[in-house]
Amino acid sequence: MLSFTQDEMMTVTAARSLRDRTTCFVGIGLPSAAANLARATHAPNLVLIYESGTIGAKPAELPLSIGDGILAQTADAVVSVPEIFNYWLQPGRIDVGFLGAAQLDRYGNINTTVIGDSYAEPAVRLPGAGGAPEIAAACKEVIVVLRQSRRTFAERVDFVTSVGFGDGPDSRRRLGLRGGGPRLVITDLGVLRPDPATCELVLTGIFPGVDVEQVRERTGWDLGIAADLAEIAPPTDVELGALRELMASQRAAGRPAAGKSPAPAGGGGRSER
Repeated sequence: MLSFTQDEMMTVTAARSLRDRTTCFVGIGLPSAAANLARATHAPNLVLIYESGTIGAKPAELPLSIGDGILAQTADAVVSVPEIFNYWLQPGRIDVGFLGAAQLDRYGNINTTVIGDSYAEPAVRLPGAGGAPEIAAACKEVIVVLRQSRRTFAERVDFVTSVGFGDGPDSRRRLGLRGGGPRLVITDLGVLRPDPATCELVLTGIFPGVDVEQVRERTGWDLGIAADLAEIAPPTDVELGALRELMASQRAAGRPAAGKSPAPAGGGGRSER
């Protein structure tokens, strides 16, 4: 039996993707848990930026929301929301942005707006965009976190809320998007990365206990598989210990557990709501 949960595997994988001495636009839930886990382990100088205007937040417990006072109390600086977007995000000054999704297609385009053929009368109306379009457009790279199924991994998204690679190579340049687009998609089955030539998402790693057919069965298109597909290493004792300590401190402070399931999401502070 595995000694860790699905959520712990996803969170640890997301944390590993963050590099020290970079800036990260963080959302509440699993992205916040992953970013703070990275700070507690291999990336102590990771600069966390929350949409509420906190720069360099160092919370001892996981925050309840982007407006949680613990973020302002531990930040290097607190600025206005317009400054976060107009000065830091839009000019491309932020290295990594976390996003969630209700739907994702083969080119990493994200839908968090509506499910169904009609915008005016959708089958489901989702939380909306928030700051997600700007994060997807301007961050140097984007990490997307969501659970994988044929519903979420759609052949074509019902609405493009946030552009990944549009309709393929050269699309971001033609649209005038400053950022580099989605670098990594983390699901409950494994990780996908864009093919350098086609920009289509390709399965590059699977989690322990998962096989390729499981991933294909939960994908709405003919998913490409990397020739060097590897099994991702399970969480180490150090990673699990640090993550569980974060979770315990959150519970002790009376805060709800983070990252129970990556929800349809909007902006950096809305990556899981």
